[in-house]
Order: sequence, then C-alpha cells, then structure tokens
Amino acid sequence: MTHALAPWLAAQRRNLLAQRGHAWLLQGPSGLGQFALAREMVRAWLCEAATEDGACGTCPSCHALAVHTHADVCVLMPETQMLARGWPLPEKAQAELDDKKRKPSREIRVEAMRDAVEFAQRTSARGRGKAVLVYPAEQMNTITANALLKTLEEPPGDVRFVLASEAAHQLLPTIRSRCLGHTMVWPEQVHMVQWLGAQGVAPEAAESFLRTAGGRPDDALALFQSGRSPQAWAQLPQALLRGDTSALADSTPAQAIGSLQKLCHDLLALCVGAAPRYFAHADLPPPPSIAALAQWSRALTSAARTAEHPFNTGLMLEALVAQARNTLHSRT
Repeated sequence: MTHALAPWLAAQRRNLLAQRGHAWLLQGPSGLGQFALAREMVRAWLCEAATEDGACGTCPSCHALAVHTHADVCVLMPETQMLARGWPLPEKAQAELDDKKRKPSREIRVEAMRDAVEFAQRTSARGRGKAVLVYPAEQMNTITANALLKTLEEPPGDVRFVLASEAAHQLLPTIRSRCLGHTMVWPEQVHMVQWLGAQGVAPEAAESFLRTAGGRPDDALALFQSGRSPQAWAQLPQALLRGDTSALADSTPAQAIGSLQKLCHDLLALCVGAAPRYFAHADLPPPPSIAALAQWSRALTSAARTAEHPFNTGLMLEALVAQARNTLHSRT
C-alpha cells in the first residue's frame, strides 16, 4: 500500500515492537492490513534510527526497503503477487518467466523458500540483522512449509521472521507453534470511515464500500481505487433477478463468483432472520428457499476452484448469471 498507515495498524505496530521474539504470525481475515503491518515491523527492526513508534522512514535502510533493494530483507510471496507489488524475483525465476518456460506461480515456491533459508544463514550486510517476510503464509504448500520449519525452530542469531496470513488455520500446526501469534484488530466503523475519508472517499461512499467489503478497510479502499461504483453494487441483486449479464461484465470470473457468494450469504442470512452483511436490506430481493440457496452456494464453491482456468470468460459469466437468476426465482 502507498497510503498512510492506518491508525489502528500504527497502534498494533507499537505494541508488537515492544515485545521480543524471533518469529511472529500475524493472522486474521483479509483486508485488515497484515502485509502492511508485517512490512512496518521489518522496517523498524532494520531501521538505523527506529523509535518505539516504528522506523524513521528517512535512513538508508528505510530507503532501501522502500525501493525493494534491501540486502537484509527476504520477501516470500507467490510470484503473481511479487510482480503485482513490484518486488524483484530471484534471477533464475525471472529468467524462466522471460523465456516463457512457465507462468508465474500462485504459491510460494519451495525453491524460493530454500533461497530464503540460505539467506538466513548469511551474515547481515548492514550489521543490523536480517528479516524474512512471508505473505500470505497459507500459500506455502507442505513441502515449502517443511523447508522453513527447521530454520524457524533454530534460527541464526540475527534473523527474524514475520509470517502474515489470511487463513492461519491452513498452516501446519508446527509452523504456528513456533511463532508468537498476533490476531489483527478489527477497527471501529467510525474510524474506518474517517481513514477512508483521508484517502479521498466521501463518507456515504465509504460506508457503501465497507459494506461491499464486509467491513474490511483495505478491501474497501481497493474497491474505491478500482473505480467501482457503489450504486452498481446496490443494483446488482435486482440485475441478477432480471438475468442481466451486464451486471458482471467488468468482473473477472473470480470476482464475479466472489460477488455472487456475498449475495448468497446475505440471502441465507435473511432466511434465518439475521442481518445481511454485504448489501443493504432494501437492495435484496425476497430470498428463495434455504435448499435452493444451499445448492447455489455449493455450486459457487465448486466454480471458485476453477475460476482461474482459461475458460471463455463471456460464456462463464453468462452461465453464472443464468444460475443466479434461476436460484433467485426458485420457490422450492
């Protein structure tokens, strides 16, 4: 993220920096700032003029980290995320992608983890220790996680780890047990609206984006920055009721499935007398039967597993909208 650190993340940073430990696991739902907090911890650990409130932001160490060239920092992410965030790939991996030998990995590759283990054993270049940041940690498969395990258990004296996860339950129990755990704070609505306002989001739009994102501030900001319209989101249920495929025309299959899962969730909530989470109650149609919604939910879960496959996007979106329309009109 390039925007100012949210105040609730700054408070967590201060708390974490006051504690000792060579390995941290930051855990919680997506959109709460795990990566930003992990990066801030790394910055403070290596900063040449750090305070209890974090890194100075101006020293050579802070600058090197800002431009992704710090010799004492190893960042482990899926290659797709490394490229999206502007972090350099290892030379061999970049050469393989340049030569079209394979596509960027969506997992943290075991080769990258082995490089990180070797990095942990080297002497610090700047003399202030080293740091390994792993995000999202649940994207390590079993082989990759086991490659990290021994170093995490018996680390060299000057290396620290911070693992950030949006699904910590998927990590190996042995990984979790070797880290100090921190559960991300879910901020108050009023504080999130104020923070989004500082990013240029009008209060009414901020509340709408927060509802769309399920109350997750980073996701709400991403929706705003993507140019999404709060009005289009509010109109989505009625558009699906009509079978209007244009309602999802600007979405990838994965995004479309995510939107439909949110709608299915809210309709199921209405069926059992609970409040909707992602849509305003007035924007929702009368819910079909629980049986119909449960069947739709299972179908969407199945579709999500293959959302990244090279299907014809237009045909897939048409099929998803037709399935949604049929479910919404079902009364059995």
